[in-house]
Amino acid sequence: MGDMTNSDFYSKNQRNEANHAGEFGCTMEELRSLMELRGTEAVVKIKETYGDTEGICRRLKTSPVEGLPGTAPDLDKRKQIFGQNFIPPKKPKTFLQLVWEALQDVTLIILEIAAIISLGLSFYHPPGEGNEGCATAQAGAEDEGEAEAGWIEGAAILLSVICVVLVTAFNDWSKEKQFRGLQSRIEQEQKFTVVRGAQVIQIPVAEIVVGDIAQVKYGDLLPADGIFIQGNDLKIDESSLTGESDQVRKSVDKDPMLLSGTHVMEGSGRMLVTAVGVNSQTGIIFTLLGAGGEEEEKKDKKAKQQDGAAAMEMQPLKSAEGGDGDDKKKANMHKKEKSVLQGKLTKLAVQIGKAGLVMSAITVIILVLYFTVDTFVVNKKPWLPECTPVYVQYFVKFFIIGVTVLVVAVPEGLPLAVTISLAYSVKKMMKDNNLVRHLDACETMGNATAICSDKTGTLTTNRMTVVQAYIGDVHYKEIPDPSVINSQTMELLVNAIAINSAYTTKILPPEKEGALPRQVGNKTECGLLGFVLDLKQDYEPVRSQMPEEKLYKVYTFNSVRKSMSTVIKMPDESFRMYSKGASEIVLKKCCKILSASGEARVFRPRDRDEMVKKVIEPMACDGLRTICVAYRDFPSSPEPDWENENDILNDLTCICVVGIEDPVRPEVPEAIRKCQRAGITVRMVTGDNINTARAIAIKCGIIHPGEDFLCIEGKEFNRRIRNEKGEIEQERIDKIWPKLRVLARSSPTDKHTLVKGIIDSTHTEQRQVVAVTGDGTNDGPALKKADVGFAMGIAGTDVAKEASDIILTDDNFSSIVKAVMWGRNVYDSISKFLQFQLTVNVVAVIVAFTGACITQDSPLKAVQMLWVNLIMDTFASLALATEPPTESLLLRKPYGRNKPLISRTMMKNILGHAVYQLTLIFTLLFVGEKMFMIDSGRNAPLHSPPSEHYTIIFNTFVMMQLFNEINARKIHGERNVFDGIFRNPIFCTIVLGTFAIQIVIVQFGGKPFSCSPLQLDQWMWCIFIGLGELVWGQIIATIPTSRLKFLKEAGRLTQKEEIPEEELNEDVEEIDHAERELRRGQILWFRGLNRIQTQIEVVNTFKSGASFQGALRRQSSVTSQSQDVTNLSSPSHVSLSNVLSSPTSTPPAAAGHPRREGIP
Repeated sequence: MGDMTNSDFYSKNQRNEANHAGEFGCTMEELRSLMELRGTEAVVKIKETYGDTEGICRRLKTSPVEGLPGTAPDLDKRKQIFGQNFIPPKKPKTFLQLVWEALQDVTLIILEIAAIISLGLSFYHPPGEGNEGCATAQAGAEDEGEAEAGWIEGAAILLSVICVVLVTAFNDWSKEKQFRGLQSRIEQEQKFTVVRGAQVIQIPVAEIVVGDIAQVKYGDLLPADGIFIQGNDLKIDESSLTGESDQVRKSVDKDPMLLSGTHVMEGSGRMLVTAVGVNSQTGIIFTLLGAGGEEEEKKDKKAKQQDGAAAMEMQPLKSAEGGDGDDKKKANMHKKEKSVLQGKLTKLAVQIGKAGLVMSAITVIILVLYFTVDTFVVNKKPWLPECTPVYVQYFVKFFIIGVTVLVVAVPEGLPLAVTISLAYSVKKMMKDNNLVRHLDACETMGNATAICSDKTGTLTTNRMTVVQAYIGDVHYKEIPDPSVINSQTMELLVNAIAINSAYTTKILPPEKEGALPRQVGNKTECGLLGFVLDLKQDYEPVRSQMPEEKLYKVYTFNSVRKSMSTVIKMPDESFRMYSKGASEIVLKKCCKILSASGEARVFRPRDRDEMVKKVIEPMACDGLRTICVAYRDFPSSPEPDWENENDILNDLTCICVVGIEDPVRPEVPEAIRKCQRAGITVRMVTGDNINTARAIAIKCGIIHPGEDFLCIEGKEFNRRIRNEKGEIEQERIDKIWPKLRVLARSSPTDKHTLVKGIIDSTHTEQRQVVAVTGDGTNDGPALKKADVGFAMGIAGTDVAKEASDIILTDDNFSSIVKAVMWGRNVYDSISKFLQFQLTVNVVAVIVAFTGACITQDSPLKAVQMLWVNLIMDTFASLALATEPPTESLLLRKPYGRNKPLISRTMMKNILGHAVYQLTLIFTLLFVGEKMFMIDSGRNAPLHSPPSEHYTIIFNTFVMMQLFNEINARKIHGERNVFDGIFRNPIFCTIVLGTFAIQIVIVQFGGKPFSCSPLQLDQWMWCIFIGLGELVWGQIIATIPTSRLKFLKEAGRLTQKEEIPEEELNEDVEEIDHAERELRRGQILWFRGLNRIQTQIEVVNTFKSGASFQGALRRQSSVTSQSQDVTNLSSPSHVSLSNVLSSPTSTPPAAAGHPRREGIP
């Protein structure tokens, strides 16, 4: 269905509607136009057309209380008529498109051209061929057959280019596939609560159909459009569609329209689903964007047909052009920053690329000069016209050698290594309960220096149980016997808990024998309901007597009120309000308390202070959350002004105070110890009271008695960080955060302030990298601001997941430690690969360069170089990037932002091994023929057969690389390079595989690989010299790095290159300084073309109506569970979103193509 263009889509549905118009009382078109109205217009329209919401329910054959019957035929029919609730994604790039993209690589293009010229010349036999006077070199080719084999080199180069392109394209393809898999997994995990057949069930979002009755609650991301039919205090954040940042209050009689992609910020209720998938407001925008699947070419033709539809669909989006584009941009800004690792890699690639370019240019110049001087000056040969082709052939050969030097100099394995390493880690992290939504988050986690964690559910098990209570003047240390509690008090208590809690919260019987009862819904409320059951009472009868529809008014819990209250109408028409909430807050509003006899007696402020000291603080010091349950009666007339909250929530009568225990997860203390050992500070940010928080922090090991640390409350924190004018000052935060360990009674803004304060701080020499965990809607800003945001997969709201980078599927703090381990492992894998790759590069470049200058011919031929460089490096990146992490990674401090990629130790290894390899290769080059008693391969004429001499050099070179690959497994100067080698089967396979292919190349490669078969003893020597690498590695490890002051580090990010967020304008997002220098010439073409194409696409897309790019931009980041895929499918984002291009940081032209990195 994805391929259908809009107009087909409409016409097809029109046909369907014609057939089925009789079955439901309203068509899709009617519902769609209804959903475009807002506020009072909508209410009027509903009244005129349907009578009321019940009327719509009747026409859609659904019941507002019992929902749909949920039978399969009925659901299928609804899907057929009104569409399914999913927006078809854009088609992925085909393999051929990826191949074409891989071919755009500049070095490859140069090679292809050189190879084609070389091929052409080898088939062109000029008349002057036999002319002896042409050039000295021709004399060697007496054998006709050899001269005719000249085409082989060109063909071999082309073949190896094809290999490289296929490998690259395959990598890209599998990466995209993996990403889509992840995407669909995220989508499948998103569930929503609906009522079917009078049962409340959770179904995947894609299963929702028109006519469903969905239950919406605080923190939900609405999955479809609908009409609000019943509920209380529902407030929606519609900024994703309208750009208005104020929360919109929904009510049945004023504004009942609920739109997909908007967030529920407060309250709860039920909605009747009226539009799903492509017909919902979000879907309409997507369809216009072209995510609905039509190809760009078709757009021009369709634009005219769409005009009508588009004009109709634009209405609701008028306000979208407003100032909102900017807000969203700011929110997403830090996601756009290149990850630290990519910044360092790009810089390194540029440095290497420049060096390679210079070297290859010099090589070509020297070769050409030497040849011309030697031929025309020394030997005084005239330039004969018939000899021109012969000379050109020489020049082409020199050019190919130059390109080869360049190819070898550029580490094109690098982007590949990053991609593989990240993709591999992400896949494995799934098993460790980390669902990574943004690839670079994985690597950032390895540098984390601080974690700000929630307490409830992350550090604790989130299974609340009441363990202490204060009822009727007695403080019970365990659950009291029901008989000791006054019956009146008991009745009040049961009613207060049963009615004044979300009806979706329940306690269900255990799934397995002997397991604990299942807690569904809000865990604190479950604890209270459990308390009712422990008192041998039952809350179900109370709820069935007072169903949700009869509740008169509900003040839902939010982070400002910190309490929840429900008003009911009593049989005698008077009102009663039940309240519950944080004890210190609710007790302040109590003026009476129930005594042991069940009578209310006066409760004075000094009684309250005594109660805090004697009851609440002791409970809190045991790590319990204290909750106060209270009530108040109101007369029937005059009816109180329910909107005036301050008067209503006052003069309460306290029923009881309970202490709820939320035990610390057993594995948390160990996980926190690991973090502290790894140099990561764990801070706890919680809404609980300070004593509870401190008690839990001590149990977890976040604070150790006797240490110098701060535990403060949100109010105190705010007082300390603000100046007289009430503005936050960075230097005030800097005085607090280094010692702060627990922030209690904190609001979401405090959390955001703290995270921002730590990130912006220049107090330490390294910029802090902060990870934050969150589950509530209000944690969104902090999760977005943090370097890595972790959302809870089980307890987390959709809003939190949307803002996060990694979702913890088991809500467990110890999974964060695993993420740190994987992050550090990515970093180390890339360093390992760099160490290996750079050794190969240094040696190969110097050999090719000096060889060419001294003997007019590189000892390593173009095809051999390609084999070493492309095939071996690609495999090596696979081998070294898939090393599994070890616990030892957690024994060192984080690297921090400005640590260089190549440390001194690595530099020592690279140069040390290069010295060994160069010494041996030059020895072989200049005296090898005497050692092995073979003909010398130096100064061989054009097209001469491959010599054993040069084959030995090539073979030895490859053997040394193979053994050095084992050395490269360790980068911190460890001695045992074989440690854990069998834990990585990929590594072993690749080393053995490369060895096998090398044997085949040498023995049977012949002319294309310029190899001649070797004897066994020659092979033994090659392997022996290779083994020397391991011995030499031990020698290098013995030299203390501290002595080698002259070694420079490379690939560090200087402070000035961490661009402050404000400067990240469009241009910088796409391509940063270093890359800009590198690619100026290379990519201007691609980018120019790409920009023009994109602009044309955008223009075409938007020809069809008012500009609402703001809405689209915003939409794209909200609607899809993961921003990234959406952005990819929207033409309005030129800079491809962070994911597919993440590991390789590609400019738009390169669209996720991993080998477009450091090639000048």
